[in-house]
Amino acid sequence: MQQPNKLTPFFENLNFERENNTMVINFGPQHPSAHGQLRLVLELDGELVIKAYPDIGYLHRGIEKMAENMTYNEFLPTTDRLDYIASTSNNYAYAHAVEKLLGIEAPRRAQVIRTILLEINRIISHLFFLATHALDVGAMSVFLYAFREREFAMDLMEDYCGARLTHSAVRIGGVPLDLPAGWIEKLAVYVEKLPEAVKMYEDLLTENRIWKMRLENVGVISGEEALNWGCTGVMLRGSGIKYDIRKEEPYELYSELDFDIPVSDRCDSYGRYRLYMEEMKESVKIIKQLIPMYPETEPQLMAHAPQYISAPKEEIMTQNYALMQHFVLVAQGMRPPKGEVYAPTESPKGELGFYIKSEGEPYAYRLKCRAPSFFHTGLLQEILVGTYIADVVTIIGTTNIVFGEVDR
Repeated sequence: MQQPNKLTPFFENLNFERENNTMVINFGPQHPSAHGQLRLVLELDGELVIKAYPDIGYLHRGIEKMAENMTYNEFLPTTDRLDYIASTSNNYAYAHAVEKLLGIEAPRRAQVIRTILLEINRIISHLFFLATHALDVGAMSVFLYAFREREFAMDLMEDYCGARLTHSAVRIGGVPLDLPAGWIEKLAVYVEKLPEAVKMYEDLLTENRIWKMRLENVGVISGEEALNWGCTGVMLRGSGIKYDIRKEEPYELYSELDFDIPVSDRCDSYGRYRLYMEEMKESVKIIKQLIPMYPETEPQLMAHAPQYISAPKEEIMTQNYALMQHFVLVAQGMRPPKGEVYAPTESPKGELGFYIKSEGEPYAYRLKCRAPSFFHTGLLQEILVGTYIADVVTIIGTTNIVFGEVDR
């Protein structure tokens, strides 16, 4: 253990060798631009970063261990608290893994609703990224405009499930609710107006000389580095590698939809900013294709699998056997077959997947969440070295990390 004194900086369990005139500072864990409880220990030579150490764990809640002590349905609302900017993405990723374990598929209408909700969450998350990233760099107006459009998207989520942030809008085997009357019409109006708003953000930022000076050639990650560090999502596609799980391993209705995967070979923060803008346009394109699919579907919302999933409410209220089965599923929990499964999904931040090992009990024997932000946080120790302290905030912003899913 280091012996602290007035001349030697003291860091618990960290030993920085001081040579020449370097200075060690803490960035966070209470810094407003640390995007959560990130403690970044930086060694500086003047304003140049010569060593960076991301220290995590300040938001650890033991979510994976909680999953192993809760029934499968009981754990689903807890997934809201991972990437809390896009809760439905976490709900779906978990439900998708359990459904794969059970060998069941959601009905067509549930798939349409889920895919719409996933893309609305992608838009909400990307608008939040744009707002906070712009504010970090110094563009105050964009923050207010982006939050305006995000509020309208959150109104749609609230109309559907009653919550604005922690949605719990997906169930294992389907969705809990059908779309309310008039909801599709409101969604159609929103996706017609959103491209105009995105164009306004681009007019404010894309050719803005201050914005370009702050982002161009900052946070450069080569394709090889991105692969070595396990980057996914925009962090990978921003380095010239065209990989999106919605295309590579399609789930829900993505195999039936026509959309493009934007890629940038700039490898810097500016290229990644452009990708976020393009992805919002692609989400609008996807939602416009899903809207006419909804009226063509049957009204069934949950998969028919009595062993694992409760019957519809009408059957529970009228059939004795359905009521008994529902009671057992609620009181004891479903018992999936023995086995293990990993199901990846393309969340707004990258590859979000759940690994579940089942021993045939109502509780998972082991659950592991593969969260994209965890890998993108580790990358900071490499890409921050050689940059200036003024660019540290820009680089943290461009990784789009959220600490709910880093510390878990």
